[in-house]
Amino acid sequence: MPSVAPSADRPPDAGPPTAIRVRGAERVLELEWPDLAAQVPFRALRLACPCAACVSETTGRRILDPATVPETIAPQEVALAGNYALRVTWQGGHDTGLFTWRYLREIAAAAHAA
Repeated sequence: MPSVAPSADRPPDAGPPTAIRVRGAERVLELEWPDLAAQVPFRALRLACPCAACVSETTGRRILDPATVPETIAPQEVALAGNYALRVTWQGGHDTGLFTWRYLREIAAAAHAA
């Protein structure tokens, strides 16, 4: 999957998904909007985490080392964060990244195009 980093030119129609499903056997997060459906591999989602531990707050450069994220990574919990984002708690306890609807849609669109 192509690398996706948070950007200023996100799609304007990025409301909440109409469906969010954790597919453990397939190791994907399935996301649906009226005009887009995608399966985002768990590892790709973890690598796209937008939190300050994964992306430098000063440069915007991704600092998470992909070699530290196992191929078998899986979420322990996926929950809504208010009305604007998804919070994923990963194996190992990492849970500081909030995936806003706009950013999740960017990730889903990249997964769909791959």
